[in-house]
Amino acid sequence: MVSGATSLSLVRDELFTTIEEAESSLEQFIAERHNGSLLQQAVENLQQVRGTLNLIELAGAELLAQEVLDQATDIPAGAGEERDVQLSALSNALHVLRRYLENVDAHRQEMPELLLPAINDLRQAGGQPALPESFFFSVRLDHARPRSTPVALDAAAKEIEGRRLRHMYQVGLLGFIREQNPQASLKLMGRAMGRLDSLYANEPRGRLSWIGAAALEAQVDGQLLARKSRKQLFSRIDRELKQMLGNGQYEAPRSLLKELLYLVALADSRGPVATPVRELFGLTPLPFTDHLLEEEYQRLAGPGQAVMRSLSSAIREELASVKDMLDLIERGTLQADNLSNLHALLGKLSKTLGMVGLSSAGNSLSAQLQTVAGWSEESPPQTQELLKLADAVLYVEGMVASLERGERRDARAVQAQPGHEAESFAYHQLNEARIVVVDEAQAGLALAKRAITAYLEASGDRMHLSNVPFSLQAVRGGLWFLGQERAALLVGACAEYIQKQMLEAPQMPSEQMLETLADALSSLEYYLEAGAVLRPETQPSVLDLAAESVRALGLPVAA
Repeated sequence: MVSGATSLSLVRDELFTTIEEAESSLEQFIAERHNGSLLQQAVENLQQVRGTLNLIELAGAELLAQEVLDQATDIPAGAGEERDVQLSALSNALHVLRRYLENVDAHRQEMPELLLPAINDLRQAGGQPALPESFFFSVRLDHARPRSTPVALDAAAKEIEGRRLRHMYQVGLLGFIREQNPQASLKLMGRAMGRLDSLYANEPRGRLSWIGAAALEAQVDGQLLARKSRKQLFSRIDRELKQMLGNGQYEAPRSLLKELLYLVALADSRGPVATPVRELFGLTPLPFTDHLLEEEYQRLAGPGQAVMRSLSSAIREELASVKDMLDLIERGTLQADNLSNLHALLGKLSKTLGMVGLSSAGNSLSAQLQTVAGWSEESPPQTQELLKLADAVLYVEGMVASLERGERRDARAVQAQPGHEAESFAYHQLNEARIVVVDEAQAGLALAKRAITAYLEASGDRMHLSNVPFSLQAVRGGLWFLGQERAALLVGACAEYIQKQMLEAPQMPSEQMLETLADALSSLEYYLEAGAVLRPETQPSVLDLAAESVRALGLPVAA
């Protein structure tokens, strides 16, 4: 039996006609809510649509049609304003369903993931939980992880270390949720999960840390979007960590592990943490990327190409009228009516362009309104003023042409500050100097971390550390220059530990202590990467985290 995308052409005309009838009945019902027969007609059409999609086995489209049908059946005749959100979600879902089927018919390719946002909008409007991103993704979760050597710590020390690492994860999570340098935040979260994995590697509860670290690496490597669903997913991990640290028999929920593995598959990361996870679970690259999904969904949710072509055609006609008026003005056949019509037309076009997402084009016309308002037969426009308006019109024409191509690009206007150039320049120079100091500090911390790794791999060869205390003292001085006294003291403490416990001591510290030192340096590095130096309003909790690690090294730290 022919099924899926290939069989859509067999029922295409009847299916699209039925969807359009359902849309029409629903729109009429929204306007005439007392008329229950309109709603009933929409429900009957939706039942037919759902049945047809089930017959040709378009699973994603059938699921959306089923959700639409369930929601439509739930709405009573005479529904009031309390149902507006639900009705809006229904209308939008039908639009997305039709656009999706048009794409499947044109390209013979199914991508049911594109329908999840519309499905979840419907479910949210109806008070139901959202479906996860991995809903259409399949993976076996019962593969046994290869055994490894965990860190040798007693139960009490593990508990203390686990709490510190959870705090590290929380600091990164807060930055990710707030989108304050998300990449740096994700790296800090990933380090915390990797370190937790080293504590619980061969225990059932360690599975969450192992797969979670891989998902975080994938989120960074694949440059996956910071979607609301992902912020919720990584927040859920924090809640699970609380249970994991307090319960030696803890096992992560399978639904959570599946979501994390979906991110690994979506990013197709080749990183050192994600690769063994991907290989063990047999994760193959998905036929789409995160950014492709976003672009395609925006295209589905937006107006159809026929609508945009019609709209751009109407706008171009009005632009032609503007150019005709400018031509008359330039020839000297200036009339008061021409000027008032020109002003009104520019204002109307400006608002229309803003409504379709071309705000910079609308702003370029809006900026000309005051100039045009000053024109009159007694005070005709200057040549330079006409040229500026003509340039704006040509710019708008180029932007409008993008509507027909289905693009939604918008140029950002540069905000000028006349009269404050000297002050702005001085501020800019100071800011540039601060940025250079921060960059040098980051480089110094990164150098120290690499040197510690080399020292560990070389079984304590001090040669790798010879320049590290000097580099960290330079970082410390830069932080004092920036007014970051607390951060400077913590860097100085790390330099002191390296000098006394690694360069001068007869034996190298334990691997656990070296990892703790790296945690302190990673926290300070994150503090710099996340912009805390240049934006003082950033929460000081990152420095609290660095201080915890320094204390764990046995060094005194001022509160």
